[in-house]
Amino acid sequence: MKKTVAAAAMAGMMAGGGAQAAGPEDTLVMELRTGTVIIEMRPDLAPNHVARVKELTREGFYDGLKFHRVIDGFMAQTGDPRGDGTGGSGQNIDAEFSNASFERGTVGMARSQNPNSADSQFFIMFDRAPHLDGQYTVLGQVIEGMEHVDRVKKGIASMNGVVQNPDTIVSMKVQADTQ
Repeated sequence: MKKTVAAAAMAGMMAGGGAQAAGPEDTLVMELRTGTVIIEMRPDLAPNHVARVKELTREGFYDGLKFHRVIDGFMAQTGDPRGDGTGGSGQNIDAEFSNASFERGTVGMARSQNPNSADSQFFIMFDRAPHLDGQYTVLGQVIEGMEHVDRVKKGIASMNGVVQNPDTIVSMKVQADTQ
């Protein structure tokens, strides 16, 4: 089911800060095996992270990458070219923490214990996770196609969500480049 512009704007407000709906330059189109996911990026919250993710997206970096860590009821993580959670693009980004809360559909940047270690990995929330608020950078919000994220193959709980034979990002594009 497609969301209206008003619903998309509401999703952006729920992600924190009441931002207006993103234009095509700040919208990602992620193709999964089950369908299309639209992510409204939040340069108002994380300008450096948004710029880097757009740069990597335009290079085709995310195409074919695995959802290597998926925890049912929590989140689905991707963006590692090694596919095991230890890789990245080689360029860390300083934290851009905000007051945005981690709700269902929120897209956050993965990192190690060092707050300034985010690189290319990101995660999409299946549900609310208040313990992440103010601790991880909010990159954006899924405004359409969350049902496809829900269908991503889940990992093994006892192995911290490691997925055997994981689903992948078929392709990811900046919406402005698809028009």
